Amino acid sequence: MQANDPNYVQIFDTTLRDGEQSPGASMNVEEKIAIARQLEQLNVDVIEAGFAASSEGDFVSVRRVSEAVATPIVLSLARTKEADIERAIRAVERAKRPGIHIFIATSDIHLQHKLMMSRQEVIDAAAWAVGLAGKHLDYIEFSAEDASRSDPEYLVSVFAEVIRAGAVTLNVPDTTGYALPHQTSALFRYLIGATPGGHGVRWSAHCHNDLGMAVANSLAAVEAGARQVECTVNGLGERAGNAAMDEIVMALRTRRDFFGLETGIVTEQIYAASRLVSQITGIPIPINKPIVGENAFAHEAGIHQDGVLKNKITYEIMRPETVGVGSNRLVLGKHSGRHAFVDRLKELGIAAQGIDMNKAFARFKTLADKKKSVYDEDLMAIVAEEAVRVPDRFELTALSVTSSTDVQPSASLRLRIDGVERAAQATGDGIVDACYHAIAAATGTRCKLERYAVKAITSGTDAQGEVSCLVRDGSLTSTGQGAHTDIIVASALAFLNALNKLEYRRRYEDRARVTGP
Repeated sequence: MQANDPNYVQIFDTTLRDGEQSPGASMNVEEKIAIARQLEQLNVDVIEAGFAASSEGDFVSVRRVSEAVATPIVLSLARTKEADIERAIRAVERAKRPGIHIFIATSDIHLQHKLMMSRQEVIDAAAWAVGLAGKHLDYIEFSAEDASRSDPEYLVSVFAEVIRAGAVTLNVPDTTGYALPHQTSALFRYLIGATPGGHGVRWSAHCHNDLGMAVANSLAAVEAGARQVECTVNGLGERAGNAAMDEIVMALRTRRDFFGLETGIVTEQIYAASRLVSQITGIPIPINKPIVGENAFAHEAGIHQDGVLKNKITYEIMRPETVGVGSNRLVLGKHSGRHAFVDRLKELGIAAQGIDMNKAFARFKTLADKKKSVYDEDLMAIVAEEAVRVPDRFELTALSVTSSTDVQPSASLRLRIDGVERAAQATGDGIVDACYHAIAAATGTRCKLERYAVKAITSGTDAQGEVSCLVRDGSLTSTGQGAHTDIIVASALAFLNALNKLEYRRRYEDRARVTGP
């Protein structure tokens, strides 16, 4: 991290905190650790690991992430409350580089309708909280929630006090995605120039995408002097999401001629991070999403194809290899050995840490027997699934389905549950529906299926189908993923994966309540 370099933009990733607030994007502890390790591979500067005071599960997640990574600063979010601050400090105490992110709202809208506090009371609370945290930690970030709708002169007063109290990074969030780029730019220029001590701290932008301007607002802030951007992988976040990390980073890199700025991100790791987060959350990447979408580097119009064939710079401003997107080429086959498999993963930038390579290689060999061609995307799907696999209580051992235009679809299957074989059969509106009813009958679950999505990982009729689903059991939700050349098998694997995660989460949280952190 180039802390004192005025031309360096720090990347603050909040996928594990703000990104997880995206509906249906909840993650268990092992999934968060897998993402944190990939963020370290990306070389992000700061990881916001969670909101430790919000629940026992979040506290444990922040602590485990703090222990799992070495190079990024690891933060917990905290309100200006003593219990929050103490909880956050305990959660990150084992981090190599611990920090805290303290926030309080500053807009009159929030003061009057949410906090019921006066302006001076907010200033006092913010300065007190930063001072308390400063007795234990050196790295303190302060956020003025809803800053884009706050009185700029009042923001100067708030920021001046927290600087005096010890804050080293000041965040100016567009919490509701309300700002326009020219307004964001003007606000940052004013705050940096008018705040006493403002030139001695790092200014940060945290923009939401409600009007589709999160990236534009973030870049406007950078142009005006912000030297940290708070963002998420794939733009995840509550409501319409946050600024997308990949778009911010590649905009700064591609338009270095304009910005003249650098980040420390290893851009070749962007696609791997994008795939992993999509795999874990079950939220697909839109095919036309910039940088990591399936069509981001595709050219179909004849005039475009002609230009690219003559010289790529005619229509490509970035090379796909720069962000880790391969050429979808054949890399391995059924005769490939373990050494070639491991070497190819290393070439793709995939770390072996946290992955059971024996199981991953076994799955590769099984796939290679079914598919003529195994591509990079196939390998990434295998490894992503193994990286976040939890202990299986429910395991599929056999599945048979029937379907026709004249007969109601049916499914029969065998599961191994706690080591004991159990059979079930059911009918449904379709073969996937029948399959899920059979699984429910065998496991006794009453979970509600809330989301089901399927996509092909690669092209061709023998492509692996990748299925993701979201299930709900009361207040608990879980996502499941499954990949197989047979889409019905992939669907069954995804549903069972979600059920296994629910079981794991229940057991983990019960154990945490009994034993403590």
